[in-house]
Amino acid sequence: MSEGGTRPRLKRRKPPRDAEATMTLIAHLTELRNRIAKALFFIALGTVVGFIWYDRGLLTFLTEPYCAVPDRLRLDGDGNCRLVVLDVFGGVLLRLKIALIAGIGLSAPFWLYQIWAFITPGLKRNEKRYTVGFVAASTLLFAGGTVLAWLTLRKGLELLLRLAGDEVAFQLTAPLYLSFVISLLVAFGLSLELPLIAVALNLVGVLSYEALKKSRRWIFFLTIVFAAFVTPTQDPFTMLAMAGPMILLFELAIQLARIVDKRRAKRAALEHFHDLGDDEASPLDARPSSLDDAPSLRR
Repeated sequence: MSEGGTRPRLKRRKPPRDAEATMTLIAHLTELRNRIAKALFFIALGTVVGFIWYDRGLLTFLTEPYCAVPDRLRLDGDGNCRLVVLDVFGGVLLRLKIALIAGIGLSAPFWLYQIWAFITPGLKRNEKRYTVGFVAASTLLFAGGTVLAWLTLRKGLELLLRLAGDEVAFQLTAPLYLSFVISLLVAFGLSLELPLIAVALNLVGVLSYEALKKSRRWIFFLTIVFAAFVTPTQDPFTMLAMAGPMILLFELAIQLARIVDKRRAKRAALEHFHDLGDDEASPLDARPSSLDDAPSLRR
């Protein structure tokens, strides 16, 4: 016993670290719950920002394509651009819906990180490298798809309104119009992700370059059919605006698959004899080879 009658403090020993970094099922579920809670927290913060941003430029941004339509196509052709809400709670529900969608988009880097942090411990080093690249590429492709949709939205909307004839004027309701705009943005963003899936399947060895090469014509044809069904406007201008970039990205995916398969074949050829010892002879192909039917004569 030390001076003053006090007992010496015992240091707590840390539990030994698991060399294989394994986790129990309860630990996995707890980790998943925490990650989901953090992701929902960031989405809630983004929704609050979207709710405040709604009447500070967001609604004006979303209604700009409709307001750019010639005045004679709108019922209120006095220069003012207004959308209609048909019920009392429609405005509140509309604002909450737009705020939630904006919040999901604004907080995407944060909740994507939570997904990444949950998946990372179970991945190998090369898989982690691929995952980072795919997350970055998918984000850029989705953003590029939404920008492309926004550029084509005005022409597509005007084309659809003109088809009704000069004697028809439109007074669009806010819920239907904004749902139309958001669905178009999401459709373009997700459509450009499909070629990236082909690249991912090739990297994991599920889809080969030869299979993609043989199916190139079918891929391009189905891409046009997909664009025709997915685009909410159903007009040729918007359909071609979606199908064109998708075809280019699919062709790029096919060429990337060709490069990956060539590198994989070279790596397999180099690693074929790595397991042999230095004093072991490499296996040779003892099958007889065919001779030339007409051997050349030396003079």
